[in-house]
Amino acid sequence: MTNDPVLAVAIRAAHRAASVILDAARDLRRRPSHAKDHGDIATDAQAEAENAIIATLRAAFPDQAIVGAEAGEIVSQIRAGGPVSQTDASFDFTAQLFAANGYVVLQPNYRGSAGYGQKFSAEIYADWGNKEYIDLMTFLDAAIARGIADPDRLGVGGWSYGGIMTNYCIVNTTRFKAAISGASEVLYIANYGHDHYQRQFNLEFGPPWKNRETYERLSPFNSVEKIVTPTLIMGGDIDWNVPIINSEQLYQALKVLGRTTELVVYPGEYHGFTKPTHLKDRYERYLAWYAKYLKGEGTGEPAGSKAE
Repeated sequence: MTNDPVLAVAIRAAHRAASVILDAARDLRRRPSHAKDHGDIATDAQAEAENAIIATLRAAFPDQAIVGAEAGEIVSQIRAGGPVSQTDASFDFTAQLFAANGYVVLQPNYRGSAGYGQKFSAEIYADWGNKEYIDLMTFLDAAIARGIADPDRLGVGGWSYGGIMTNYCIVNTTRFKAAISGASEVLYIANYGHDHYQRQFNLEFGPPWKNRETYERLSPFNSVEKIVTPTLIMGGDIDWNVPIINSEQLYQALKVLGRTTELVVYPGEYHGFTKPTHLKDRYERYLAWYAKYLKGEGTGEPAGSKAE
């Protein structure tokens, strides 16, 4: 399948609040604080929905291969925000941007999302990056098995919880050829007392002086040596939703390890960007990064960029 178009799986699920501009006033990161049952859930409805999505994509793009989890010529975009939100039939600019540039976009609703009931949403309570990751890989494997994804040209990426899930993906697998981690967290203890989720941290994880093990166990930073995927890291310098400190820590660790990475920090931007030139630059960087590492085109920088 190496001659087929690439499929990038785009994890754009907002982990906490705004999904760029339109969702800036919404707190999408709220999770149930009373979840008790963490057993496996029946996924017949989800499988049926995935089958419908795949059938639609294959009909619309008969000559293209559909690949992976967020980055590449085929983009599977995970958009469940908070992650208690869901991918639905509404217009998604980022997905359309990728499609307009030759990518097929897949948008699965992994456990923790809304739309399949309370139990489904509560599945990841105090267990981030586990069941969501399993679901994402299952969806990706299904796309590959059905001949709509090229296993050699997969990308992953996202913003907010989508960025967090990107971090979980690249510390758990080397299958992705490019990653974009936007406005993400990587070392949760660094956020305690710093961001605006103290009530959630206390309810879901417990105070860190009592449950430090939970914070450390869930932090992708502690597995950073496993990352080999070229990773573009982005965020706003006054984001108090998901503070830029986590992006800086991930970038610094990857540089020390000698990995391929780049950090882009936008001045005067919160979690949801508002300045048109910054939005344009961010989208151009998405396309440039994936073009280089999934298509072998360009330098990984937008045309005319002054980034070093």
